[in-house]
Amino acid sequence: MLDYTKHTLENGLDVIVHEDHRCPIVAVNLWYHVGSKNEQPGRTGLAHLFEHLMFEGSAHHDSGYFTPLQQAGAALNGSTSCDRTNYWEVVPTSALDLALWLESDRMGYLLPALTAAKLENQREVVLNERRQQYENRPYGMALMVLMAALFPPGHPYHGTTIGEPADLQAATLEEVHAFFRTYYHPGNVSLTVAGDVETGDALARVRRYFEEIPAGPPIPPVVVGAEHVTRNLAAPDGVRFVLEDRVELPRLYLAWCTPRLFADGDAGMDILAEVLTGGKTSRLYRTLVHERRIATDVSAAQGSRELAGWFCITATAAPGYEVDELERAIGDELAALAATGPDPGEIERCLTQVEAQFVYSLQTVGGFSGRSDQLNAYNVYTGDPGFMEQDRARYREATADQVRVLAATQLTPGGRVALSVVPHGAAGRALVGSTAARVS
Repeated sequence: MLDYTKHTLENGLDVIVHEDHRCPIVAVNLWYHVGSKNEQPGRTGLAHLFEHLMFEGSAHHDSGYFTPLQQAGAALNGSTSCDRTNYWEVVPTSALDLALWLESDRMGYLLPALTAAKLENQREVVLNERRQQYENRPYGMALMVLMAALFPPGHPYHGTTIGEPADLQAATLEEVHAFFRTYYHPGNVSLTVAGDVETGDALARVRRYFEEIPAGPPIPPVVVGAEHVTRNLAAPDGVRFVLEDRVELPRLYLAWCTPRLFADGDAGMDILAEVLTGGKTSRLYRTLVHERRIATDVSAAQGSRELAGWFCITATAAPGYEVDELERAIGDELAALAATGPDPGEIERCLTQVEAQFVYSLQTVGGFSGRSDQLNAYNVYTGDPGFMEQDRARYREATADQVRVLAATQLTPGGRVALSVVPHGAAGRALVGSTAARVS
């Protein structure tokens, strides 16, 4: 249990303070409740673009944010997902004011410094990142195919956070400014100050820098129409796609739509992933990699998102083997798990691993997944920074039979998207019945 206090300023800014005086450092962590799901068709990639733009200077500090903070001994970074954008600094206690001032200036006074030249520069940076991280990386376009297949056009998760090149190129300075005014204001932010601070003093400093920033407009709701909930996968064995890529070994992706973050079954899907591929004694690793040696690697994960979840099993064929052999082996293991469920030893191992992950997340005060990040995550998604205890309880309450039921009802052949990524010119090595995937 983390000790913290939560305050909400008149402009809507949530402020969370967590004291830890063991080390003379302070973590400043902000979560803006905006991600790619808040974008409109034809203007994708803006949330991720702002992750870059907000490091480029604001009205009262019109230059990069890394230099002054790093000169003060800080570490800093940011990231964007489909549901949120976050920024963090870990600074010596003496540099807390610097971090708060810089964060407040880009929250309240970014637009006067956001010029057409900066937009064009960072647009090119993002397009180059897309080339490096997706287009030119082996298997890099698979995620785009899976998202487009699992979530139909019009669904907030149909695309990826990087955005479409044509959308990024078409975005005007006026549209970018409007997106910022809509989402990047105190009423849509959770700010955590954690570390070597006194609660009262930390709150007073936050008020000094952030209280004058006006509250923004109400956040437009993200509406998912009934026709956009999931794609209708009516075929007995789901849908199959093939993507030719510059790879040597074929890889198989099997993906399903699953419960959203914190919904019933979400925690159980995490445990199911651990049963399947969590360590060398897990079912799929033991069968595919260790015993039969038909795969070089195998992994599974539940992608818990705010509006919907997705589950994916990924396996790379070993030299001399094909994806259809992987599909059969994975199918056999899923069928066995759906029939009899995991044994008590498997559940105990998985719960121990989950508990260890919770403990690891508490070891650091700042950075990605540190205590300050955890407090903000729970506050943004549940309204309760102290939700960790309830979160842990979800896993402790899971049973072997619940995992069996999830395997039987969630990971069905008819509800899946199967993607074969094969070398160029080797489309025949994909699963039978696969159609060519289209990627932009």
